[in-house]
Amino acid sequence: MSHAGVSRSVAVMTAFMMKTDQLTFEKAYENLRTVKPEAKMNEEFERQLKLYQAMGCEVDTSSAIYKQYRLQKVTEKYPELRRLPQELFAVDPTTGSQGLKDDEVLYKCRKCRRSLFRSSSILDHSGGSGPVAFAHKRMSPSFTHVTGSQAQCTSYFIEPVQWMEPALLGVMDGQLLCPKCSAKLGSFSWCGEQCSCGRWVTPALQIHKNRVDETKMLPGLGSQTRKT
Repeated sequence: MSHAGVSRSVAVMTAFMMKTDQLTFEKAYENLRTVKPEAKMNEEFERQLKLYQAMGCEVDTSSAIYKQYRLQKVTEKYPELRRLPQELFAVDPTTGSQGLKDDEVLYKCRKCRRSLFRSSSILDHSGGSGPVAFAHKRMSPSFTHVTGSQAQCTSYFIEPVQWMEPALLGVMDGQLLCPKCSAKLGSFSWCGEQCSCGRWVTPALQIHKNRVDETKMLPGLGSQTRKT
């Protein structure tokens, strides 16, 4: 059996132990190597199993962390970004026939009211270190005072939506414009961008919160819109 085959077998056994014995990746891998010291897997399988653990030992393709991982793999498989798999894109909310769920939020262009994306497309990230992360840049005292150590995210980082496809193909970075009125909504970079909270996100498709409004279904009241 090839080295890749051995590594894959070790990964499968580790995943099985994680699932059936409710073990962390580290503990399951340690137990396996106690029985079979020569067992070893490559770094990519380790990364995938840590993702599997983060999803509760379930393969949840709707999970934000799964979507982020899938985006990271895109630039490896399609380095020239000339062709992207259609399953990578969330359905354009203007073409989908399904209405908003009770707990779902729809985000619209603040200028023309065009529906842009749903809350299920937002890829949350852990907060960064605030102004400390921007120490290499010159900041005014007022900026440090306002943000403090708990800097807030001023953008939504989201998965690609169908209306973005023409802008994303063949380039590494650029602006994200409203497909209806061409208002600037944000930017994207397959190499990553730094959030206002200080966290580096890769890849990054960010929509500025002050460029969109939220619409949410409230029981008995219908849709309610508020500025973000």
